[in-house]
Amino acid sequence: MGTQRETVADKTSATEIGFFERYLSAWVFLCILAGITLGHFFNATFQVVGNLEVAQVNLPVAGLVWLMVIPMLLKVDLRALKGVSQHWRGVGVTLFVNWAVKPFSMAALAWLFIGWLFRPMLPAEQIDSYIAGLIILAAAPCTAMVFVWSHLSKGEPHFTLSQVALNDVIMIFAFAPVVGLLLGLSAITVPWDTLLLSVLVYIVVPLMVANLWRGWLLKHEHGQARLQRVLDRLHPVSLVALLTTLVLLFGFQGKQIITQPLIIALLAIPILVQVFFNSGLAYLLNRALRSPHCVAGPSALIGASNFFELAVATAIALFGFESGAALATVVGVLIEVPVMLLAVKLINRSVGWYEQRPGVQSYAECCPDNLHIQAGH
Repeated sequence: MGTQRETVADKTSATEIGFFERYLSAWVFLCILAGITLGHFFNATFQVVGNLEVAQVNLPVAGLVWLMVIPMLLKVDLRALKGVSQHWRGVGVTLFVNWAVKPFSMAALAWLFIGWLFRPMLPAEQIDSYIAGLIILAAAPCTAMVFVWSHLSKGEPHFTLSQVALNDVIMIFAFAPVVGLLLGLSAITVPWDTLLLSVLVYIVVPLMVANLWRGWLLKHEHGQARLQRVLDRLHPVSLVALLTTLVLLFGFQGKQIITQPLIIALLAIPILVQVFFNSGLAYLLNRALRSPHCVAGPSALIGASNFFELAVATAIALFGFESGAALATVVGVLIEVPVMLLAVKLINRSVGWYEQRPGVQSYAECCPDNLHIQAGH
């Protein structure tokens, strides 16, 4: 592999979980309080923001999502696609779980819990919308936080980078068909024009902008340092955009949340089940195929986490700010960090058991060139 590729991967894998990310659930809770309060006192302002639409795509949300997503996609080197064959078993497992299992298992869990078990405790007019939101949440694998989870689980950085790049490209073509199929099976009318426009606005355009910007930065002398400076400057902008989006959402959802706080807890249950089911499945499949643990860890975590920024934006575009779908996707944000940190802990604690399987390489055997990355971890 080239030096530039190694530098990018090493820098990415060295990302420690930051103060904001570590306490993401706390910030989301504060956004709930702020959104509910502001929505109560400035309801007319929120209605104006909600009506700023073109072709059912909310313009303020589109701008906020670009500010959230483009800095994340700047970290992704699409040239890493050339390395997907290096750990082909891990790549195969992750693709299988991400695209053949995860959306469908989430749909099944949503129908089971929301459509049946919890139906008497939820507002009847929002049942289908909640199910739709959960489906949208699970239909796209995470892009940004995966690098953090991979590092914390001592993951092989080049595998993680290659897998994220591959998933980003697949999302362009698979996100809309998968969501449309499952929403159709849920007997929900699929607004295909809005869904396809969402893919263009929230995936294609940001990915193109980020890739062109990244290439321009890296062409200059000390390109990697320039890229890192841009990422450092954009990081707080991305976080503010995420928090602003959440305040807008809860400004519209506030009344429903105050009157029925149980909804949040009920929506969290199928999300929690699907995280542990899909991460466990990916982990066990990698062990069965004798992938090294440094590949199995990030493979399991990529298979479990969600691209919630895309999910929130798509749910708003398809169903509106005040929909149950938008609320369901936000619940994913609320529980993302604590549940993924627990998954990381389980993966790290089970490394001895994992490597007992005959034929499974140790980290030193599989990734000798990356030992310095994990030093002291």
